[in-house]
Amino acid sequence: MIAASVGFTREDLDGLGATHTAREIFQQPDLWREVGATCVSRRQETEAFLRPLLQRSDLRIVLTGAGTSAFAGQVLAPALSRDLGRRVEAVSTTDIVSNPREWFAESRPTLLVSFARSGDSPESVAATELANQCLAEVYHLVVTCNSAGELYRRHVDADRSLVLLMPEGANDVGFAMTSSFTCMTLATWLTMRCSTADDGLAERLAAATEGVLTSQSSAAQALAQRGYERVVYLGSGPLTGLARESALKLLELTAGGVIAYSNSALGFRHGPKAVLDNRTLALVYLSNDPYTRQYDLDIAAELRAALDPESVVVISAGDDEGGPWHIEALSDVDDVALALPFVVCAQLLGLHFSLAKGRTPDNPFPSGTVNRVVQGVTIHALVQ
Repeated sequence: MIAASVGFTREDLDGLGATHTAREIFQQPDLWREVGATCVSRRQETEAFLRPLLQRSDLRIVLTGAGTSAFAGQVLAPALSRDLGRRVEAVSTTDIVSNPREWFAESRPTLLVSFARSGDSPESVAATELANQCLAEVYHLVVTCNSAGELYRRHVDADRSLVLLMPEGANDVGFAMTSSFTCMTLATWLTMRCSTADDGLAERLAAATEGVLTSQSSAAQALAQRGYERVVYLGSGPLTGLARESALKLLELTAGGVIAYSNSALGFRHGPKAVLDNRTLALVYLSNDPYTRQYDLDIAAELRAALDPESVVVISAGDDEGGPWHIEALSDVDDVALALPFVVCAQLLGLHFSLAKGRTPDNPFPSGTVNRVVQGVTIHALVQ
């Protein structure tokens, strides 16, 4: 079923080194249903941990991770700020670890939300330890996919810590984070809102994304075969973080064979627009927010005037953009939720561009120059 939807036989995928990546993209709707059910079953526990913290006006909330895990925080932070009515910051572990005194300069009660697929990246553990060292009062919400990871082991039974463990299948075997990214994002959104009822969001997202996987893989394959050398992703608000994750997926899966860029819809004009040429594909994520959407539509129109209109793809859940990249039945959801089916479009593009470039998506860097879990990082002691 997966092989047919991707446009290759199962034997083809095995020979092309794409079996794990394809499976991990296509399994996501089922995993989201599992995430939704788990969030409901653990709601009493998670609310007991979070609600007293969220009632504190002096609480600082920091979302952290590295690479794709950092982008999960960037997608969630604007949406959580709006939903919770308070400032929520996204700061990567790579920034925290190299400059802890700056990021933790204000010693106020802090909830550090750590995203990690494996939990074994040196910065993942170090960021939580530095928070403990620099702050007088810190709480940890750890969102991870690996019960054998160091981050899980250190926090599962720790005081002032709560661990959200994703379904086993979310611990991607392939190089690129796909299921792990979407499951951690969904679980955090469902958990942090402290909703008292199951609103059916996980099921709605899963059903809509099954349609994406059925209908859009062939469209992604067609774009990949056009020989683009550059790809630009644009989005606003939570979808700016999604644009960054989308660009990273393409860069990773093609092993740098296609150069990918990202920006906000308004920010792109301020210099980065110089990247456009006749070998550029541009993709715009349309916000569901009516006000924000106007700016997304403006940049889409400008891109169509600057490029071959066939080289501009608008991905939307609203009613004003149709075509193969329109996602049904989600025109009323928050952009943070919309990011999940949207990123599946980017994952499909990354997979097909990788195959078109002759790469092996499950391991785009067979020489080991870039690794699934980062290597070579020395964590230096912080002397107070």
